Amino acid sequence: MSRVTIQPSGKSVECASGDTVLMALEKAGYALPNNCRAGACGECKVKVLSGQYDQGMVLDMALSQDERRQGFGLMCMAKPISDELVIEWGTADAKPKLFPPRENALFVVTDKRPIAARVVELRLRPVGQPIRYWPGQYVTVGDPRAGYPARAYSISNAPRPDGELVLQVARADDGATSQWIHDQLAVGESLKISGAYGTFIGDPAVDTPVLCLAAGTGLAPILSLAEAALRRGFRKPVMMLMSARTRQDAYAQGLMAWWRTKHRNFDYKITLTREQHEGFLHGRVDAVLPKLLPDLSRHTVFAAGSPEFTACCVETCKQLGAGADMIYTEGFFSVQSPEVAAPERLLPTP
Repeated sequence: MSRVTIQPSGKSVECASGDTVLMALEKAGYALPNNCRAGACGECKVKVLSGQYDQGMVLDMALSQDERRQGFGLMCMAKPISDELVIEWGTADAKPKLFPPRENALFVVTDKRPIAARVVELRLRPVGQPIRYWPGQYVTVGDPRAGYPARAYSISNAPRPDGELVLQVARADDGATSQWIHDQLAVGESLKISGAYGTFIGDPAVDTPVLCLAAGTGLAPILSLAEAALRRGFRKPVMMLMSARTRQDAYAQGLMAWWRTKHRNFDYKITLTREQHEGFLHGRVDAVLPKLLPDLSRHTVFAAGSPEFTACCVETCKQLGAGADMIYTEGFFSVQSPEVAAPERLLPTP
């Protein structure tokens, strides 16, 4: 048994014999970035300040010889061989640092399809290096030279090795950019993306039941957060409650049904506010949530949607016992400016 200490927080976790540093951190609730878990992508690269470890087989493209000389290692393959291994990761309160946003990264539209009455889904692949991000963050998309100003859209998928981004774009009647995306942007075209931005990532070290509340395309960052948590083996109950006006506005039902079948700790409900249908709840979140989960005193809550929706969620959850410090919100405004973290919260450029 070895001890892994993370600086600058000074927090320590036990690493069982045979476990990698990544496994030890994940068991303790620390969300170190990773994609491949095989020493190939470089996402879990950190600087080792002291101690010895077996790096195992990793690719030079993921960890160069120069990086090795500087003391960096890939934690998905690293196994401590000294009593203590000290690594540099996170903030002083042991929360993950945000990645510095990139400007005008080139992507290609690989797929575009309608997924709801007024929502299209874009799948985008990077031409160069992928944008690094945390689940829950967003990017900006537009073509200012053509009269389509950059607008913010949440990433709906957890990070993947190929860097694919999935965006869900709702049509805004007075929104030039969303109408351009819906009516003109075609599969095969290139576009420039900036980001990632935002701090709607919560605390990945939480060890409580989780409630996710979403309305409209506020579901996008919630899907990203849920996918990442389920993929890394989060074991506490996760309940998703989506609010939609009509059945045609409710999307991602197949994905959520698959999660429910695959992960015993995941469940979801959809509530419709403007019509009633068998198999759906009916009413606003403040009306249906007290019947669904009357006690939220031990829950962590994530809510995303319009500012009015998130405000309603916060008030309702507090009335049901949720602590204010355990509620995370993302309110979508018609025009949203990029929210960049303070410099001390940014990771150095890889």
